Amino acid sequence: MKLHSKQSFLLFIFLLLAGFASAQNGTAYIKQTDEWHAKRIENLKEENGWLNLVGLYWLSPGKNSFGSGANNKIIFPKGSIPKNAGYFQLNNDSSVTLVTAPGVNITINNKNISTQQIFNKDSLSNPTASYGSLRWTIIKRNEKIGIRLRDIKNVAVTRFRGIARYPVDASWKLEAILDTASRSAGIAITNVLGQTNIEPSAGKLLFTVNNKTYSLDALEEGDELFIIFGDATNGESSYPSGRFLYAQKPGASGKTILDFNKAYNPPCAFTIYATCPLPPKQNFLPFAVTAGEKDYGHHTGN
Repeated sequence: MKLHSKQSFLLFIFLLLAGFASAQNGTAYIKQTDEWHAKRIENLKEENGWLNLVGLYWLSPGKNSFGSGANNKIIFPKGSIPKNAGYFQLNNDSSVTLVTAPGVNITINNKNISTQQIFNKDSLSNPTASYGSLRWTIIKRNEKIGIRLRDIKNVAVTRFRGIARYPVDASWKLEAILDTASRSAGIAITNVLGQTNIEPSAGKLLFTVNNKTYSLDALEEGDELFIIFGDATNGESSYPSGRFLYAQKPGASGKTILDFNKAYNPPCAFTIYATCPLPPKQNFLPFAVTAGEKDYGHHTGN
């Protein structure tokens, strides 16, 4: 009888400690996820984040005048720069030259410039030009070349109060197997401009929800897998055009983790001046992924 009581007591202690460890692990996981999300918020608010975009202007071949005046081909926000600030020359080789108007102190790398090439299709990086609180760079989307304009004092940054999320739920942290045998020559990804590109395929990620197997095509991105997916929450509680998710590339086992608690909104949820990729049709999940970021809500360009 005493032995039985001792065994019962030891079992009670074991279960108590196991429950405590489980609770501690759950708390640690929530804390880690919250810290990840806090860093995500800080990145959005940084100078190269998405909240300060105030313009996207596609260039025409030849001379493209710019400034805050209505007579320009490219009209920057009112009062942000002189009415006639200069022009962008889009050359036949797709390079772009910035020419400033006399007396307009536009800088690159803290030096005033009068004429400088700011884009070359063969360059790995292109400079950022500045005037006051404005910053702009060149982006290329297939045949389209444009000016991406930021204002580091944009009110969207100061008004930003974070992003609503579903409660962190460890059941949405799923083991997945990368099926590299399904890797194709590439995955067709269409962006919001209607342009379609073939992106490098890493294969299909296979995972189970409610005892049923599903798959998501993953893109190669350095040491990580990039997933653009849609689900039944889109347009209801999450962003209508789907969400993004990263996962580590698996080792020899082929296994990785899909942590949907880290699913996040594409840049287009915050600004009309982004050119986001859309989920390929095979990446629409027929159930609600109630994890990760919810829809940021309505936004304007400024």
